[in-house]
Amino acid sequence: MDSKEHWEGVYRSKAPDAVSWYRPHLETSLRLISESAPDRSAAIIDVGGGASTLVDDLLQYGYRNPTVLDMSAVALDTTKRRLGANAEQINWVAFDILMVDLPAHHYDVWHDRAVFHFLSEASERAAYIRVLTNALKRGGHVIIGTFGPAGPKRCSGLDVRRYDAQRLFDEFGAGFELVTSTIEDHHTPAGSAQQFLYCCFRKL
Repeated sequence: MDSKEHWEGVYRSKAPDAVSWYRPHLETSLRLISESAPDRSAAIIDVGGGASTLVDDLLQYGYRNPTVLDMSAVALDTTKRRLGANAEQINWVAFDILMVDLPAHHYDVWHDRAVFHFLSEASERAAYIRVLTNALKRGGHVIIGTFGPAGPKRCSGLDVRRYDAQRLFDEFGAGFELVTSTIEDHHTPAGSAQQFLYCCFRKL
């Protein structure tokens, strides 16, 4: 089974609020986005946004230029139905982040909660960072949420990588600076706690 088939199966078999990474609102992400891009015309891309409610809240916050990217068309369709007519305000991209052709130097904020830690191969992480670096404006911000050092080793039946702030920064290299990092516990719909690391980087 390839990655697309895996994630389509996840979103077909589980309700959006039953997956382990679900939160009603991504408070930490919203705070970091607001701090990084106070201008509501900023171009923001939510990578792996799928059925997340982040885009709903971005619209509520007044952001006028959001993009949601996910390889699962099922997940994206779930969010489109939830938003109704407001879905027309969103740029939807159904594609694998490792192979997508995004506009160059276009985005002010790149947001990813719980995608990067699934990239187990160095070649995958390098491809991801190439896409990100090309798509992000100079001075733009990257907000990444991954499992922290005490987070789970597997998620959704797949192995994951765990990060502290230095290890995550090392993946990005000299073209970025670390602005801030924070650790928080995410409580899954099933009631277990998962440690998440959030880092905000700025492209130099």
